Amino acid sequence: MKFLVFLGTVRDSTPPRPARLGLRVAKVCMACLDTRFNQHEIELIDALDYPLEPVFKPHFAYAKSKAPAELNTLAEKIASADGFIMLSPEYNHSMSPALANLLNHFGSSLFSYKPSAIVTYSAGQWGGMRAAVGMRTFLSELGCLPVSAMIHVPKAQEVFTEDGATQTDEDQSSWFDYFSRTFTQLAWWAQATKTHGETVNPHEMLKTFNTTPAQRNAP
Repeated sequence: MKFLVFLGTVRDSTPPRPARLGLRVAKVCMACLDTRFNQHEIELIDALDYPLEPVFKPHFAYAKSKAPAELNTLAEKIASADGFIMLSPEYNHSMSPALANLLNHFGSSLFSYKPSAIVTYSAGQWGGMRAAVGMRTFLSELGCLPVSAMIHVPKAQEVFTEDGATQTDEDQSSWFDYFSRTFTQLAWWAQATKTHGETVNPHEMLKTFNTTPAQRNAP
C-alpha cells in the first residue's frame, strides 16, 4: 500500500533554529515506517515544497489542464494513496495553518474512504495534543477518518536530533514501539478499506456533490 506523510509546517522561526522542529519528527516517522513497515510505499509531502498563491484558489476550482503542475501532481498522489499520516505542530491550540491551507486545496473525494493518522509535537510539555483534537474533526470532514491511536511528542527538540535520530539518552526502540501502535492501526484500516473498495466502489455507491453544497441539504 501507499501512504503519504504530510509535514504541515513551514516555520523555522521558533527554537531550535535553524532546523524546523517538525522535520525532526517527520524523519523519525519515516525511519520507523522504513524499518517496521517497509512492505509499504511511503512518501513525505512537505508543505514547504508547495508555495501557494497569495489569493486562495483550490485545485478543483481550476479548469482542467489549467491548474498549477505541482497541484496536479499532488492531487494524483493523494488519489492513489491508501492512507495518510498528518503531522502538525500546535499553534494557539489549533493545527498548523500551513497544513490546513495545503489540504484545503483538494476536494474531499480525493481523501475519502481512506484512513489517516494524527502526529503532533511541540517544544513544550503537551506534545500538540490540543491541536490533535481539532484535527480529528478536520480530517473526518475530508473523509479520511483518523484512527483512534495518536502520536504526541512533547519537547521534541530534547527527544530527536536534526537528522531524525533519538538523542543519546532516549531509547529509539521504545519510541518506535509507540509510533508503531498508531501506524499498525493505520495499515489495518487502509488494507480493510482498500479491499472493500475493490469490491464496492464507495464513490459510485454514494455520489459526491459536484455542483452545489445544497446537494447535501435535508429536504
